[in-house]
Amino acid sequence: MKNLFFFGCLFCLLGCKSVVKNPLSDIESMQLKTSYVDLNANKVDLTVYKGKRIVVSYWATWCGPCLKEMPGLKIAEDILRNYNYTFLLISDETVAQITEFKKVKNYDFNFLKSTESNEILGIYSLPTSYIFDEKGNIVETIVGVIDWDSEEIINKLKIL
Repeated sequence: MKNLFFFGCLFCLLGCKSVVKNPLSDIESMQLKTSYVDLNANKVDLTVYKGKRIVVSYWATWCGPCLKEMPGLKIAEDILRNYNYTFLLISDETVAQITEFKKVKNYDFNFLKSTESNEILGIYSLPTSYIFDEKGNIVETIVGVIDWDSEEIINKLKIL
């Protein structure tokens, strides 16, 4: 009887196929938490950037540290364009505020607006940046200001 029970269980275990769903990438999970719009109020799906390395920087127009790192961020963006990087600067402020900032500061970043507040997204310090690999997974999280255009950071990003 024990043998029959053992072989019955073994048969069920080996005969049953389990369906394993592919887990969502970090960028897909991020997209589920909020939606994003460009400065023309067009909805932006972040998953279209899969296949690229992405630097997502959460910032605000009133954030002094965010403004301090922007020149270096722009230089890094220009250098890393040839390394399949896309830079997205995301704020929870209004499209009008972001547009005015872009016009006054003359920064040509890909600015987006998040429809949820930073706090709801778990972002409590600005700037906060995430670096995603080509599969859409976070490979680095940076909280606070860094020298984006430093040789150390550029070389690190090139090999991530």
